[in-house]
Amino acid sequence: MSETPQVAYKVLTAAQMADLEAQAVFKGAPIDRADGYIHLSTAAQLAETVDKHFAGQDDLHIVTVDLAVLGDAVKWEASRGGALFPHIYADLPLSAVLAYGPLHRDETGAIVLPVAG
Repeated sequence: MSETPQVAYKVLTAAQMADLEAQAVFKGAPIDRADGYIHLSTAAQLAETVDKHFAGQDDLHIVTVDLAVLGDAVKWEASRGGALFPHIYADLPLSAVLAYGPLHRDETGAIVLPVAG
């Protein structure tokens, strides 16, 4: 089995991103609150997540999350097609965010991940 990634990604709307910046914490999107955890994706899962759950939406943002900061609040659970996805069973504090920025795709359509600094 391959090693689990140390970072994961959360897709936020512009309003959710503004709330994270203003409140220094993200308590989850409506689907997160309904499911009882915050949904994240690995880099390999991110494009499918965006295409499936955010199709046609503009002004989206990608947040890079340091999973180590969240410790035991992160659970890897089977989801789409049996793949393991990282879920946060807590709020997402801004202190666990390594980088964030608007969702952009390159000329091939691949999502450009945010870079810190």
